[in-house]
Amino acid sequence: MKKIHLLFILQFLIVQGIFSQQIALKKGVILEGLSIHDSIPETFSLYLPTTFNADRKWPLLMVFDLNGEEKRTLSMFLQAAEQEGYLLAAPHISDTVSLSANMVSTGKTIEHIANLLPVQQNRIYTAGANSGARFSNLVPIFIKNVSGAISIAATIANTDLLNVKQPFHFVGIVGKNNFEYTSMLAVEKILDRFKFPNQILLHEKEGAWPDLEYLKKSLQLLTLGAMAKGVVPKDSTYVESAFNEDVKKVNGLIQRRKLLLAEQYLGEMTSIYGAHRNLDSLRAVLKDLRRDKLYRAMRRGENNAFLKESLLKEDYQYYMEEDILSHNFNNLGWWNFQMQELEKFISGTDIYEKQMGNRLQNFVNALAVDNINIELSEPIIDEDALAFLYMLKTVLEPENFDYYLNIISLSSKNEDFGTALFYLEEALKKGFKDTDKLYNLEDTALFRITPEFNKVVSKYLKDARYDIIEE
Repeated sequence: MKKIHLLFILQFLIVQGIFSQQIALKKGVILEGLSIHDSIPETFSLYLPTTFNADRKWPLLMVFDLNGEEKRTLSMFLQAAEQEGYLLAAPHISDTVSLSANMVSTGKTIEHIANLLPVQQNRIYTAGANSGARFSNLVPIFIKNVSGAISIAATIANTDLLNVKQPFHFVGIVGKNNFEYTSMLAVEKILDRFKFPNQILLHEKEGAWPDLEYLKKSLQLLTLGAMAKGVVPKDSTYVESAFNEDVKKVNGLIQRRKLLLAEQYLGEMTSIYGAHRNLDSLRAVLKDLRRDKLYRAMRRGENNAFLKESLLKEDYQYYMEEDILSHNFNNLGWWNFQMQELEKFISGTDIYEKQMGNRLQNFVNALAVDNINIELSEPIIDEDALAFLYMLKTVLEPENFDYYLNIISLSSKNEDFGTALFYLEEALKKGFKDTDKLYNLEDTALFRITPEFNKVVSKYLKDARYDIIEE
């Protein structure tokens, strides 16, 4: 056994099986496929910081991804965990199984890790992005002793499940271009009313994942929250360092005239540092900022965009539902016009309408995907509704060829070769070149031997597999 690679060997008894198990754990690397129990198929990934030792207890961050990419999602937190001193773990769960099954698996994983490693029992947290975040927000509700959640680009799935007698620390991270932005602001008010400790961190990137500084800050906020509750001893040096770091960030935002971000960040600072230090000077800065004429003009501009966004969201939800129920293929032109209007917002000069346009574009895409998943989950699939949604997605995401292929497959299955041919040519016009994917497409065997198919393929790819015979 090479000592340079091994941290230690832990032995523990599994009461049910009455046997001991040896596990070699390494520091500074992601360990994949670790078993909870020899007789249980569930596995998890684990990361121990390079500074890990078994002489003290450590906070644990459970990271979730429902798309089979738990290692990638866990790796996003590595540097933050190193800097802030957290253990990381990611159970292998999937959106193809029930919520209850995933929750049971998560509970078993937490219990196993807590028995295996020196984990602070009252400092177990969850984290995730998008669907993984929605699941992570539910874990503190259903599993006791989970003290907080970091939610990236997703709000709490169901606020009706929140229990005022079982509060947890919520840290939301969302971009102003993300369609969950307004929902995150709304859930913050609910959490304030329920007296749940919470902070929302805003960024201006278009993707879901923020920069490292936001992931580090989210862990830092959980640590400060634990100190405020007396769960861990207060470290004055740590508090002052974090506070000075945040003051520097606010000053930078004000200097760059990012006044809305500065005001929001100051508000979050008052919520986290109130238990640690005097905040009179901070409140004075916040008060002056809210009186600033430029700030007020910015606030009006964003509020106007919020109102317009709310009305357009209602329209999109209503018409999509109606179009799906009535199989209204004729309304695809209206949707195309709406996307053109959103592009005008996005390419415009008004920053708040630009952000609104990005949010609405993301919202419509997410709404369409949700409806596709709903249709596919039905015992009897409404293929006309599914065809409409696939066609709609080619309008919403014209460069995503998967939806063109879905229509080609579905239309070929029903021998609607005219529709299949139209979307084939549209995909080829836009640059689709994956002939292997095309020739292996489900339900297209008859379509692929038609002269029309091969003529179109030869026109754009020069790679038709069958000869074209014209009589």
